[in-house]
Amino acid sequence: MELLLQSLAIVTGAVLVASLVALGRGNRAIRFLTDAVGPDVRPQAAVSIIVAARNEADTIEPALRSLLAQDHPGLDIIVVNDRSTDATGDVLARLQREFPALKTVTVTALPSGWLGKNHAHWVGAQAATGDFLLFTDADILMHPSAVRRAVAFALAEGLDHVAVGPEVPLPGFWLTAFLGTFTMCFSMFVRPWRARDPRSTVFVGIGAFNLVRRTAYERAGTHVAIRMRPDDDMKLGKIIKLAGGRQELVAGKGLLAVTWYHSLGELIRGLEKNTFAGMDYSLALAVTGPLTLFLLFVWPCLALLVTSGWVWQVNMLNVGLGLALYADNSLRYGVRWRHVPLFPLTVLLMMFIVWNATLRTLLGRGITWRGTYYSLAELKANRV
Repeated sequence: MELLLQSLAIVTGAVLVASLVALGRGNRAIRFLTDAVGPDVRPQAAVSIIVAARNEADTIEPALRSLLAQDHPGLDIIVVNDRSTDATGDVLARLQREFPALKTVTVTALPSGWLGKNHAHWVGAQAATGDFLLFTDADILMHPSAVRRAVAFALAEGLDHVAVGPEVPLPGFWLTAFLGTFTMCFSMFVRPWRARDPRSTVFVGIGAFNLVRRTAYERAGTHVAIRMRPDDDMKLGKIIKLAGGRQELVAGKGLLAVTWYHSLGELIRGLEKNTFAGMDYSLALAVTGPLTLFLLFVWPCLALLVTSGWVWQVNMLNVGLGLALYADNSLRYGVRWRHVPLFPLTVLLMMFIVWNATLRTLLGRGITWRGTYYSLAELKANRV
């Protein structure tokens, strides 16, 4: 047992040092859109913005007003009202009277073999006229220059896909602390800064802001290729990369914002639909991924209680390395220093979220998303 504890401490320390170096370099390689594009650049490209909306009456008006205020000329804005049962339709009708150029499409029935949001985005794309398509959500608030800057960036860099990460202001101490852990895990397992390398197999996508060239979107197979993927934003990035498209993730600080969830309960329920899908329905990954997080970031804290001597010192160093990794990755995303000591506890929350989503998906033999049930057999059949 003593040899095991010694080996675990040494291996954990080596992995943490390597991760601190890799994530430190990688995250700093992600450019800020405000820095990459000057404020006065005026790209000449037609853009269609496609918004999927299902029961979004509480959030859609401010989101659409921020789109209608964009300073990129001649935008084609299409809202797909996907079987809403609340006042979403009334809000859209009122806004359309105020802004006649706003286009709305109403979906009354979901075809077999489609997830609702994916179908809505596909329907919107069929009605679009732009050379670029921007897929976004009905709760995203954008600075007036956001679309123009993203299009200018795509044209200047020769990109087929620009994914913009939003600011995520969250209510509550624990939600903010968890956001830091979520973004750190995303960086560790996805390595999104490598998506811009055409030689790398890494891909990326952000549901809040996926800007794609129409030609690349069609070449990749459109949303038809990912029609049953709950992780549609990431898989859109994957099919574009596989089809030879060039892509990059940029930070949208100051340009894009969304309130992700409003409570821990909402967070846990919200991530039930796509967490297991994000691991490609791999039970092995769903088990080993959280256990890896436990060994790296929680066990060193517990090991302080059962070790002594130089092994205790190494574990203490590992605790510090874990907190440093969290702080270095998370302070740029709205996390504050006071959240850092909570990191091991938010790792436990992440483990619970992964296992809860996996167990519920397996026991329920599927997921329920926005009131519609999708069987696991259908979901797993759409392999990308």
